[in-house]
Amino acid sequence: MKKYLITGISGFVAHHFLEHLNGLGEKVEVLGFDLKIPQEVKEFFFENIKLNFVELNLLEYKALEIDMVSFNPDFIVHLASFSSVGKSWEIPLESFLNNTNIFLNIAEIVRHNKIKCRILSVGSSEEYGNVKESDIPLKEDMVLHPGNPYAVARVSQEMLSKCYVDAYKLDIILTRSFNHIGARQRTDFAIPSFAKQISEGIKQGQNKIKLITGDITVIRDFIDVRDVVNAYYTLLMNGKSGELYNVCSGKGHSLKNVVDLLAKIFNVHVTTETDPKKVRPIDNRIIIGSFEKIKKHTGWEPKFSLEDSLSTVINNL
Repeated sequence: MKKYLITGISGFVAHHFLEHLNGLGEKVEVLGFDLKIPQEVKEFFFENIKLNFVELNLLEYKALEIDMVSFNPDFIVHLASFSSVGKSWEIPLESFLNNTNIFLNIAEIVRHNKIKCRILSVGSSEEYGNVKESDIPLKEDMVLHPGNPYAVARVSQEMLSKCYVDAYKLDIILTRSFNHIGARQRTDFAIPSFAKQISEGIKQGQNKIKLITGDITVIRDFIDVRDVVNAYYTLLMNGKSGELYNVCSGKGHSLKNVVDLLAKIFNVHVTTETDPKKVRPIDNRIIIGSFEKIKKHTGWEPKFSLEDSLSTVINNL
């Protein structure tokens, strides 16, 4: 029975990864780590997964080491992070230390205890920074220009990963994952926030709904979380050790376009108002990736359209 250690087990992506594992029909064992695990997460049931949880601070090396060595995983899916770019501007020190040091703890424990496992090190498209339209689509060999504390931390994690692959021969697969969306994403992220605001306006009987937004002119590569977890599993099984892969849709949409699509799906008239507090000090104008490399190495490619993703967001409000 394969054993998966998943950090950030209470998060958005982890639940979808568990659903993907369960749907494969193979019996597996999963140990989930998180700082705090809500009761509804502890009550998860998947017929093909033997699932256990441990509440712990991943910055506490000794406690983490005891549980990792005891479980002895075949795969580590490292999802735990401060994932909000906006929040990283508010608490840059905490964001940076958390996102780099917890990975460093995991890598060191694997190295010192000679745990034979494959690690998935999840990075971000934010690492590319503010690029020119002529640079699109973004490919893995581009020079990075991280423009916010979250992105800098992700670049640091990526560089640490490469150090441990080169120096200590750890089996690590790296990603730069683009903006993922789908069911049960927190409403402090843009798209679920928009959908929730529209839904609440409809419930209040409003004919014209005004959304409070940040900068909606920016263009992003949105990818369905179901495609993301399929990519992660595919990379764990078939990715090349030490290699870095974009996980993206290859298509760009402005947030304004997303608002218009939501208005069409809800069949309401929507206007927007920019809240200066939601506008970041520095923001990337356009981010669209190429999934050519991951497709070439593993055969993976995205299946879900943006409209598919928005429908699942709305249906799970």
